[in-house]
Amino acid sequence: MEDIFGKALLDFQIGRYTEDIVTYSSLNIKDTLPLPYLFRDYDNMPVLEQKALDLCFGEVLDIGCGTGSHSLYLQQQGFEVTALDYSKGAVETCKSRGVKKTAYSDILDHTQKYDTLLLLMNGIGIIGRLQNLDIFFMHLKSLLKPYGQILLDSSDIIYMYDADEDGGIWLPKSSSYYGEIQFTLEYKGKRGLPFYWLYLDYATLKKAAKIHGMICELVSNGEHYDYLAKLSVL
Repeated sequence: MEDIFGKALLDFQIGRYTEDIVTYSSLNIKDTLPLPYLFRDYDNMPVLEQKALDLCFGEVLDIGCGTGSHSLYLQQQGFEVTALDYSKGAVETCKSRGVKKTAYSDILDHTQKYDTLLLLMNGIGIIGRLQNLDIFFMHLKSLLKPYGQILLDSSDIIYMYDADEDGGIWLPKSSSYYGEIQFTLEYKGKRGLPFYWLYLDYATLKKAAKIHGMICELVSNGEHYDYLAKLSVL
């Protein structure tokens, strides 16, 4: 499978930036993912991301690290951080930018333990479908050192669906969770394979955490239906 995302990141890193990634979603929305934004520094990150980075402690695993912007900041603050991604191009970009420790791996294949697991930019989206949440949580718990924490942000995207005059929401006639969105990426005329990306509302996250014996705390709400949560083992 061609690494569309990774190729775009590497092109930007080596000075071949001529266009952005185009995204197509099952919500019938065509959008762009600006590559410069993915290379932002701490001062240009959303407040929720800054808060998450400020809450990190101990040894950190940056899951779905992308360009490594979060890992680089933590590294500069003296943290021992590992940047993990399933995109080979993303991992190569992190190395090129100066991230010292990287892991090219599916998170479910990773076994080292950490004090902080970081999943930013809707990092929990990597699980794709709500039905995968149980096995994902069980694995994340196995990666936590005693008294460790999981920091993640996500969004409740129910606002993207139409509402009627009484305030009711018209959801698609489907048995799937409304936050399961299928995306396709296009870059420089090439399209990748479709994949699911999960947007998880806070109530569902908290319920799932409780089932798996974890405390779920709402750290902060963002400006547009997004939130930052902290999970820890009971």
